[in-house]
Amino acid sequence: MEAAALILSIAKIWLWIGAGVSAVFLTVGVGRIDDDAADAFVFRVLLIPGILLIWPLVVWRWWRLERGEPFMSRYRPLLSHTPAAVIMAVLIVTALALSLTARQEWPAHIAPEQLSEAGS
Repeated sequence: MEAAALILSIAKIWLWIGAGVSAVFLTVGVGRIDDDAADAFVFRVLLIPGILLIWPLVVWRWWRLERGEPFMSRYRPLLSHTPAAVIMAVLIVTALALSLTARQEWPAHIAPEQLSEAGS
């Protein structure tokens, strides 16, 4: 199987699982873990794209909150990570700016060819 076909197959499986998690979570789970979202049906529709992509985190958080455990209780971000986060943000913006300024030049010795007629 080619790499592109494999990646597409994995993406389809990921999204189908996300669709199932989304359907169950938005019909059953949201009202159980968040009292404010109990009657917010338009709000639930807005959550579908995010749940399709990050469904493992949604399932994990739902499971923890159903058991009465606080979400992310054991993890505290280290303050020493702040400089690294700032440096990474600057590098990302710099890479984006540099990529937008880079121009590709067409080789001067190759003449462009018309692939089809204008009217067809």
